[in-house]
Amino acid sequence: MSPPDRLLRPGRFGRFGRSGAGWATLAALALAGCGADPDGGLSGLIEVDGSSTVFPISQAMAEEFQIAGGRAVRVSVGVSGTGGGFQRFCNGETDITNASRQIDEAEAASCRAEGIEPVEVQIARDGLTLVVHPSNDWVACVSVAELRRLWAPGSEVERWSQLRPDWPDEELKLYGPDTDSGTFDYFTAAVVGEEGASRSDYTASADDNVLVGGVSGDPGALGYFGYAYFEDNREQLRAIEVDGGAGCVAPSRETILNGTYTLARPMYIYIRRDALDRPEVGAFVRFFLERAATLIPETGYIPLEPEAYAEIRARIG
Repeated sequence: MSPPDRLLRPGRFGRFGRSGAGWATLAALALAGCGADPDGGLSGLIEVDGSSTVFPISQAMAEEFQIAGGRAVRVSVGVSGTGGGFQRFCNGETDITNASRQIDEAEAASCRAEGIEPVEVQIARDGLTLVVHPSNDWVACVSVAELRRLWAPGSEVERWSQLRPDWPDEELKLYGPDTDSGTFDYFTAAVVGEEGASRSDYTASADDNVLVGGVSGDPGALGYFGYAYFEDNREQLRAIEVDGGAGCVAPSRETILNGTYTLARPMYIYIRRDALDRPEVGAFVRFFLERAATLIPETGYIPLEPEAYAEIRARIG
């Protein structure tokens, strides 16, 4: 089903955009190598939606694809969360959906009912990152057990001192993805022990930038989201280490890639099999895989090895 379980991350294209004549020339050559016409032989609309975590990657790919010669092709990239993205995808409304988890059985059944065959492609790995305000000088590391106490349904932990007596007796405000998010699904499964099980009295959003703004403006806050959003906002956030049972480990490209960081996870795109037959979609997907190893690090995520992308290209045709 999936290619080797490796990593990728979103990056820094000046808010996910890159420019420069030299890069555009290289990209045009890459697109031409994918069988697309850099003089405008392709046209049409490609609809992409889904995970806010994966959004920076697909958005960067869409921008570079159009710079490279696909100007007559409009690639629309939306953010409705992994769950919302699968709903639209299985209704036939989108060609590609971004996902921060694998499709579940109910979603796959919904796709089958509409005659849609999802093609799963793992594109990277991410590290779900716990962040606090920079002025928070007492938290260096939290254990998964402490996170479970904090986030479990019915949790009565409302102050930092309730987690550890030597922490300040200050209000602890929580920020995290909403229930349509694949990041929410992953976090609740990995930390609470049951997918979808979470306390509800926290500030939730499908937009990770909203969560960044919430934590960066709240000295008593703790939040979680994808590693790339931390990377892109290091000046206004501080990441904390997580102890999954083998000691405290900080999220980084190295620890996410080698699996020592407890909350490392794969990231995906799903493509409609019938959409791949459309020349503009096929060219975009080939371009995506051709450029992934070099472009994905620029978005802040961690790419697979080049051989993995070559294997995927051979698999999907």
